Amino acid sequence: MLLASRRRLRAEVLIVLGLSLGQSAVYSVVQLLDKMTRAPLSEATSTLNRSQSTREYFDLTYQLLDIIFALVPVVLVFYFLSSHAQGGREGAGGSGFARLGFNLARPGKDLLHGLGLAAAIGIPSLGLYAAGRALGITTAIVPSGLEAYWWTVPVLILSAVRHAIVEEVIVVGYLMDRFGKFGWSTPLAIVVSAALRGSYHLYQGFGPFIGNFAMGLVFAWIYTKTKRVMPLVIAHALLDIVAFVGFSLFGKAIGLG
Repeated sequence: MLLASRRRLRAEVLIVLGLSLGQSAVYSVVQLLDKMTRAPLSEATSTLNRSQSTREYFDLTYQLLDIIFALVPVVLVFYFLSSHAQGGREGAGGSGFARLGFNLARPGKDLLHGLGLAAAIGIPSLGLYAAGRALGITTAIVPSGLEAYWWTVPVLILSAVRHAIVEEVIVVGYLMDRFGKFGWSTPLAIVVSAALRGSYHLYQGFGPFIGNFAMGLVFAWIYTKTKRVMPLVIAHALLDIVAFVGFSLFGKAIGLG
């Protein structure tokens, strides 16, 4: 019975990853190989938040649809977690939101922890990006390729929140829960979670892989202590908002892009 349950959970994890960040990791590896076989990585560019149409309101529509559908695997994760808890097969775990700490149970503490974590991660990340560029192992990263419309900043903020929710809920909260049920040790689960985080950033080069792997180790370790993804979501969202919106507003003015 236990073996059958683990097989079911493994299939569940493969489905979730195949619809979300596992798929992104595969594409990321292919994109990295494509860039490396064209020219040195230092000459390549990785553009986030690309424009999808030259027509303003079609571009807005595509951006919003991307954000909405990217969150579907997160809904699936909470469905799996909640349905298992209600079915009694995993013990008294409550709702999926409570199990992963993705709720407003302690907004003040989560916000403070998120702010501190964003500051601790953000500053070293800038240094690592500069080092990666100097060593030629990181592409030039353009955080926003959107035109300057009235909706650009709100969409970039929504995009940042989307990335934060998808990555922290799936790669940290959900996978750490499932890896534990596979019987994996905590250190192994943390390393695999971090490796996945790094892998779907490989299209940006080896520097971002290293940086995101390190970030993944820290985030997963913190989750094992707090059992809450909300501070991680807040920290991640803040980091991306600063990068996306800051580049959109000031990138050209300071000679970036």
